[in-house]
Amino acid sequence: QVQLVEFGGGLVQAGGSLRLSCSASGRTFSSYGMGWFRQGAGKAREFVAAIRRSEGTTNYADSVKGRFTISRDNAKNTVYLQMNSLKPDDTAVYYCAADLGGGANSFSNAYDYWGQGTQVTVSS
Repeated sequence: QVQLVEFGGGLVQAGGSLRLSCSASGRTFSSYGMGWFRQGAGKAREFVAAIRRSEGTTNYADSVKGRFTISRDNAKNTVYLQMNSLKPDDTAVYYCAADLGGGANSFSNAYDYWGQGTQVTVSS
């Protein structure tokens, strides 16, 4: 069982920045692929970014490329999402997820465990 807890959501003005953190339980965090997804009100959950186990190959949705950066600190069992140049369309609940297979997948069904989510609201 892997438990994931997200931190760092909040309210920010358009053009601003936020950094989300996701803390994971378990002694084999470095073997997990980690992903961030988001779900806006009335919308389907969508892929944001992912990072492969260990070496940290990354994968991004086109909508966030150049603005968001995913990273991981295996010593702290934590994955981060640095979000810059935020737009109102980025408003959503953001979820982190763990893929025990270790990949940087963009498909939600590849992930085995999910956090409870953290709200990000970007005002115009």
